[in-house]
Amino acid sequence: MFPRKNGRSAFAAWRQRRALLWAAVGVAALGFLITLEIAARRYGQPGPITDQVNGLILAPKPGPLYGGLALMMVVLTWRQRLIAASVAIGIDVAFVLVRYAVDAKMTDGHLFGNGALWVMLGYAVIAVTRRTGDERLLLLKGVGLGLLLVAGRKTGDTWLLITAKTRPTVLDQYVATADHALGNPSWLAGRIIKATDPIGTHLLHLVYAQLAVAAVVVALYQLRNVAVERRFPRHHLVRTFLVIGLLGPAIYMLFPVVGPVFAYGPGASGTGGVDWAVANLWPHTPSPINTPHTMSYDEITPRNCMPSLHTAWATAIFIHSRRAPRILRFAGTFWLIATLGATLGFGYHYGADLVAGVVFALTIEAALRSLERGWDRPGIQLVIYGATVFAALLVLYRYLPMEMATHPWVFGPLLILAMTSVVYGYVRTTKLWEPTAAPTRQPEPQLEPV
Repeated sequence: MFPRKNGRSAFAAWRQRRALLWAAVGVAALGFLITLEIAARRYGQPGPITDQVNGLILAPKPGPLYGGLALMMVVLTWRQRLIAASVAIGIDVAFVLVRYAVDAKMTDGHLFGNGALWVMLGYAVIAVTRRTGDERLLLLKGVGLGLLLVAGRKTGDTWLLITAKTRPTVLDQYVATADHALGNPSWLAGRIIKATDPIGTHLLHLVYAQLAVAAVVVALYQLRNVAVERRFPRHHLVRTFLVIGLLGPAIYMLFPVVGPVFAYGPGASGTGGVDWAVANLWPHTPSPINTPHTMSYDEITPRNCMPSLHTAWATAIFIHSRRAPRILRFAGTFWLIATLGATLGFGYHYGADLVAGVVFALTIEAALRSLERGWDRPGIQLVIYGATVFAALLVLYRYLPMEMATHPWVFGPLLILAMTSVVYGYVRTTKLWEPTAAPTRQPEPQLEPV
C-alpha cells in the first residue's frame, strides 16, 4: 500500500509529517495559553493556566473536570474505567473531609472536581513511564482530549474577561435595529418565557446551562469503540466544539455585543451605580428604529453575542447526533430547539446572532471534515461560501441596519434564505462524501436442459 521511498515506507514519512504537525499545533496552543495568561494577569485575574493549576488544590467546578475524565476514559478498558472513577471519587472525598476539617473556603460552593484532574494527570504520567509505542500514544491522546475540554472552559472564561475589559463600547443598537427585519424574535420569546414561568424558565435554564453535558453524551457515543479499536474516529464532536470555542471569541473582539437583556433590559442596570441600558424595554417594548450608534458599557459583562456560540454548539450537537440511536437523535433535536428558545427567551441574544451562529457552525464543521478527509472541490466551495455568507451578515448588521429595519419584508427573507442556503449546501456536500454501496451483481439465469 505504501511504496518504498528513500529506504523507508511512505507510511513512515506520513506519520513523521503528522507528528511534526501535531507538535507545531501543541506549541501554538501553549503559546496561546501563555498569551491569555499574561492578558488576564494584566487585568488582575488568574488566567487559564493558573486556574488549571489551582484545580489541583482549590475546589473547582466539577462539571468540566468530570466531563474531561469521562472523555479520557474512552481509551481505557472497563476495569480501568472503574478504577479511575473510584480513585477520582476517593480523592474528592478526602479533599472534602480536609476542607471541612480546616474550615476552608469553598469556590462558589463547589466541593468536588480535584480528583478527576489528579486522575487525568496520573494517567499522563503512566503513559510516559509505563506505556510504549501505540499504547502510549493512544493514552496520551485520551488524556489530552480530557484536559482540552477543561482548558477550553478556562480559556473561554478568560476570553470573555478580555472582551469586557478591552471593548468599552458595544454595537447592540446596530444589531437590535437590524433585528427588526426578523421581527424582534428575542422580544417575542421573552414574553413567551415570562408567560410560562416557572416551568418554562426552569426547563430552559437547565438546557442552556447543561449544553456541555449533552455534548459529552454525544461525544461518548461517537468514541465508544476507541478502547476496542485502539484508535480514535477520523472526526468527532469534541473537535468541532473546541474549534468553535476557540474562534468564536475572536469574532466577539471584532463585533462586541452584550445582548438585549443587558442593552435594553435590567441585565446590568445599576452596576457600579450606573444604568448602562439604553432603556428598560425588553421584552415588552421593541427597540425603537433610530439611527444606531455605538454605546458605552461596563467592564464586567462579556461581549459574547455575535455570533451565538450556544447556537453554534447546539447545531454541532444536532449534526453529530444524526447517526446515533433514535433517543440521541431526539435529544439532539430537542437540545437545538430548546437552546434557540433559551438564548432568545432569556434575552441573551438577538435573532441575528442565531442566524450567524448557524452559519458559523456549519462552516467550521465543513472545514474540519474537509481537513480530515482531504480537501476537494465541493468542500472548498462550501467553506468559502459559508465564510462569505458569515462575513456578509456581519457587514449587513454593521453598515445597513436602518435599511434592514425599514424594509423587513426584503431583508428578513434574505437573511433566512442566506442561512438556509448554507444549510442546503452542507447537506448536499456531505451527501456527496458518503460512501456509495456498489450494486450487487445478479447471477445470470441458467437455461433448463432440453
